Amino acid sequence: MSLVDIGANLAHRSFREDLPAVLTRARAAGVETIMVTGTSVQASRRALELATAQGLNSTAGIHPHEASQWGPWATDALRELHASPRVVAVGECGLDYDRDFSPRPAQRAAFAAQLALAAELGKPVFLHERAAHADFLAMVKEARPRGVVHCFTGDAASLEAYLELGLHVGITGWIADDRRGAHLRPLLARVPRDRLMIETDAPFLTPAPKKGRNEPAFLTDVLAAVAGALGRSTEEVARDTTATARALFGV
Repeated sequence: MSLVDIGANLAHRSFREDLPAVLTRARAAGVETIMVTGTSVQASRRALELATAQGLNSTAGIHPHEASQWGPWATDALRELHASPRVVAVGECGLDYDRDFSPRPAQRAAFAAQLALAAELGKPVFLHERAAHADFLAMVKEARPRGVVHCFTGDAASLEAYLELGLHVGITGWIADDRRGAHLRPLLARVPRDRLMIETDAPFLTPAPKKGRNEPAFLTDVLAAVAGALGRSTEEVARDTTATARALFGV
């Protein structure tokens, strides 16, 4: 199988000591393409450096947690990063009212600017939404970007709203959690085959039954959980999710 991990935070400090081994395990598991997630200007620079050195791809954007750093200079910095063909999406960007690490007005300003940047560059967006569905949906409706709602954990109404806007859906190891992710399993059948993708969000959201730090090799566990929920073979789901990721991101 050839798999695409559409979101892995490989620039995270937990990978500093053993990244080559992590990538070796990923490739042995069939994870041939990894998108390294950028979450701030600095982190996006690190993500691109890592992607360039390791033959991967990356995103460049500002996570809502980091939105308080937004300013006109950030747009210019991100635009410069997006000049690299290895940077395939704007983000991780969106709204997060769950923790409010950045003020909500700053989150909305940063998100609007990144949606505009994606439109300018003709690139998809890598989207984040937590406890902010109404504002998030209103902004996405206005901008109408191509992109993926990364790490979808929402309900049926949220899913239908995103699908109506033509967005793709990214599923993580959350779906393998019997306590938190069980509600997702019956929802997957509603997602068209050409709009479903899988991701690890490593080092976070380790899929059961794995323990400890998550890594891209564990994408096979996400795949197995998704295939089980859909009642389809892992080979078929691997083929479809890989084709979908390649089509959206050009990886």
